[in-house]
Amino acid sequence: MSLYSAPPSTRERIVVCAARLIQRQGYVGTGIKQIAQEAQATLGSVYHFFPGGKETVAVAAIKHGEKEFAWLLKDALRREDDPAAAVESCAAELAVGLRESGWLDGCPITAAALETLGTDSEMQRACADALQRWEGVVEEKLLASGFTAEDAAEVATTVISTLEGAEVTAQVRRSEEPLRAAGRQLARLLRTYEA
Repeated sequence: MSLYSAPPSTRERIVVCAARLIQRQGYVGTGIKQIAQEAQATLGSVYHFFPGGKETVAVAAIKHGEKEFAWLLKDALRREDDPAAAVESCAAELAVGLRESGWLDGCPITAAALETLGTDSEMQRACADALQRWEGVVEEKLLASGFTAEDAAEVATTVISTLEGAEVTAQVRRSEEPLRAAGRQLARLLRTYEA
């Protein structure tokens, strides 16, 4: 899925390629030369658009990944009126996408987030913002379904945290089941609020 409808500009190609490389190899494992090569751009153009170098490209890539996943999350949650069914469906969709990618395309920010833990870097802040925005997407669905503000906020954090962990587990085990099990259990949790 691409956020761009017209052919991507050089800057957009750099951001999208950086996002995919960081998603698959992590921030440390991704070099600026590799980003330029994958984006079919010159090294000079990378530095032209991102004078701050690799970290600046990475922050743009994280923000791109955040928007891409938010779109997927909103789309999955919108298809089901029942929030429990919507979250379970979303987990199943993530499982299929992960398998189809050969277990490579997990969360677009996990690798960068883990590599920048304990820092107060722009990258770490971008990762934290992404997680918070994804929680906001789920929270909005829960509020629209009648959850109290406090419950919606806490359950949204639980949903995103659980999906993040299940996605990493699914990648490591090369199995859809951790995500599917997480989806089933999250749905069960959400249904307890309907009682």
